[in-house]
Amino acid sequence: MAIHFLAVHRDTVGTEQAAGDSLAGAYSVAVLCWLLSAGVYIAAKWVSTEMPPWALCFWRVLIACAILLPIVHRHFGAMAALARARPLELLAVGGMGLAICQGMIFIGLEHADATTAGIIIALIPIITMILARLILAEPMGPWQAIGSVLAFLGIVVILVKGSPAALMRLDLNPGELWIVAGAFFFSLYAVLLRRAKFEVQRLPLLVLLLGAAVLTSLPFYLYELASDERATLNASGLIALAYVAIPGGALMYYLFNRSIEALGASRAGVFLYVQTIFIAVLAYLILGEKLQTYHLEGAALIIAGLLLVILLKPKTQTSG
Repeated sequence: MAIHFLAVHRDTVGTEQAAGDSLAGAYSVAVLCWLLSAGVYIAAKWVSTEMPPWALCFWRVLIACAILLPIVHRHFGAMAALARARPLELLAVGGMGLAICQGMIFIGLEHADATTAGIIIALIPIITMILARLILAEPMGPWQAIGSVLAFLGIVVILVKGSPAALMRLDLNPGELWIVAGAFFFSLYAVLLRRAKFEVQRLPLLVLLLGAAVLTSLPFYLYELASDERATLNASGLIALAYVAIPGGALMYYLFNRSIEALGASRAGVFLYVQTIFIAVLAYLILGEKLQTYHLEGAALIIAGLLLVILLKPKTQTSG
């Protein structure tokens, strides 16, 4: 897979300091992006007993889409042309990655703690690599296969809380299974988005995908309005929604787009792992959650697997 790095590297001495400052700024943007994203998990867990998951998902994507829409007004022509030409693809990809995935994670946070969710989400690059191999025929070497197995074992350790007997009894937390499913759907979204190759710039495409997520999450939200007594927003729900939609939604999406432009998709994507650390720290400070031994054991296996995947990439054959 070709990655286009948009940061410009110059050889003249006079511009080295400016380039360094620009790169430092880009890294700061990436870190802030994932800090804001980590806060979404904390907010969703904080109001999980008061606000239903699909309400949180629907209003998040709707408000984020509305905020970002004026920013991309110069691209309305290209966006409309793409929407007319490939509406079902946009709906499927955007709905899967920005609605179904989020809804599953928010459902999971009703039963699982935010710390566990953050560790499970770190599995996304591994799942993405496997799906890219199956769907896009991208290369995956033996070390990547071993890394995938290690990461999978790490998730199993977390799901059974370090107790093999729990696995034998199938004594699993349903919330954690929902979060695993959400990670899978986000990984599938990433692969299908890569395969689709939509002919429009990143931020306008994101707005279109957010619009698709609004349409996808609307039926689930309407069902909640009819069936869930928590559907009425209270003060805590409004505070959480304001956070996940604005700093944790529109601003986070915008900063992620900027970080990709400055660092390239490969380097910007690595900062996903920083999110797991932020979630654990914020969950401890705000929610009073604590890291358990099985968290550390599972995280160690996942990190080992990720290092194998990232550092020992398969060799690609070059044509002469």
